[in-house]
Amino acid sequence: MGMLSRLMNFFGWQDEVEEIYEEVVDEQDALPQKKPQKVVSIHTQPTVRVILSEPQSYDEAQMIADHLKNRRTVVVNLQRMRKEQARRVVDFLSGTVYALNGQIQKVGHDIFMCTPDNVEMEGTISDVQHDA
Repeated sequence: MGMLSRLMNFFGWQDEVEEIYEEVVDEQDALPQKKPQKVVSIHTQPTVRVILSEPQSYDEAQMIADHLKNRRTVVVNLQRMRKEQARRVVDFLSGTVYALNGQIQKVGHDIFMCTPDNVEMEGTISDVQHDA
């Protein structure tokens, strides 16, 4: 209010008009805006699990097949088995790998690597026979 308005109000020549200013604050504007943050994992590859198996009987072949069905790579050491049983295990695992679109490869003397379809194998390991 100006000085003249106050004097006029004092002598009653002017009705006092009270001016009220309301400050309207939008709650959304008052709070700092939080933008959704994009979280990026620095671990882009999931943990890969390789199972090492050393079966002693044909009955353990199904456990190896279950690992393959769960998309795990299995390295199978058949050196502790009799030749006939080892051949049956390799035949069983070959069928399992075929059904799962995976691969089986010999990586050593009586040692095989079986992989599901989400694992690629490259290269070969030659089987060297030493004449003694």
